[in-house]
Amino acid sequence: MRYLQRTAVAGAIALGATVSGQALAVNDEPLTDKWAPSEWGAGDMAGSVNRTTPEMVLEAAKLIKLSRVATLGKVYQQDAPAFGSRGWRLTIPGLPTGGPFGPQEVVYNDEYLATEIGQIGTQFDGPGHIGVVTSKGHFFYNGHFLEDADVTTYGLGPLGVEHVAEKGFVCRGVLLDGVAYHGGPLPIPTSRERSDPGIVTDEDIREMVERQGLKPIDKGDCVFLYTGHGDLWHPTDWDSFSPEEKQQRTAKFNSGEPGYGLSGCDYLAERGIILWGSDTWGSEAVGPGFGGENDQPFECHLKMMTKRGIWNIENLDFSRLLADKAYEFLFVWSPLKMKGATGSPGNPVALY
Repeated sequence: MRYLQRTAVAGAIALGATVSGQALAVNDEPLTDKWAPSEWGAGDMAGSVNRTTPEMVLEAAKLIKLSRVATLGKVYQQDAPAFGSRGWRLTIPGLPTGGPFGPQEVVYNDEYLATEIGQIGTQFDGPGHIGVVTSKGHFFYNGHFLEDADVTTYGLGPLGVEHVAEKGFVCRGVLLDGVAYHGGPLPIPTSRERSDPGIVTDEDIREMVERQGLKPIDKGDCVFLYTGHGDLWHPTDWDSFSPEEKQQRTAKFNSGEPGYGLSGCDYLAERGIILWGSDTWGSEAVGPGFGGENDQPFECHLKMMTKRGIWNIENLDFSRLLADKAYEFLFVWSPLKMKGATGSPGNPVALY
């Protein structure tokens, strides 16, 4: 059945199937460059978190020096900035929802939530989030295709986030302070040049590590970038802004973003990290035409996640870490075990 489904898709593409009158373009790089199977084998569904060892966990735990805890998640609320048409709608039906019960008149409240729960606010991008149109179908991490029989609109099967959540992340967290490095918030890129201050390259990463007095980025690390762009969605003052100011900030927040360029992402991948992220909605540089260091939109997403299984977490709040200059810490995070979901919301924790 899987073979027949995929063959049908490949045949349609080969015959010039159209969408809105245009022939479907394909990119067979994942096939010709053998992006699958991954380094963890054809059956793997978790990706880079497989690199974690007990020894790495013990070493990361030694980074707790001050016995302090910082949560890195932002508040989920209806008027928070969101990418594209995504939205968060939470209601409390009934007020109270149920009751009263018994002689003590007990009541309770529930909430009803309508949202892209895996791709809103502080969000983790899982295996089913980013793929490529190839001549054999829609290719995702480790050679799974949307046309496979075990992938449906009711859940992505082997691409579901629960397979990553089963392992979770416990790692050495590294915070790269791009604002201190640049001397102010990084701007949205206006070019594709490596010298554009909104594009964080491999050279920039090495320089930040050295300036901040950090040990080199190593296998099993989780590496995060503070650009300052995320402060448009201020972690503490958002509710004090007028509707007009919120609208202006949201428009600028979503108009593009500074972040990792492809050379920076490739460098992190070569170092063997297991997670990357930022204070922005995409973590990578997004300039004109949604491109970064190259014309391809979201190329870091593609090459880190679809190709290598190195996942991404976005819209993080680094306020506490920055105030304490805590650039190395024990990072703990696990996505929610939502069967078949593309990603997960959540509230990661840093201990230092």
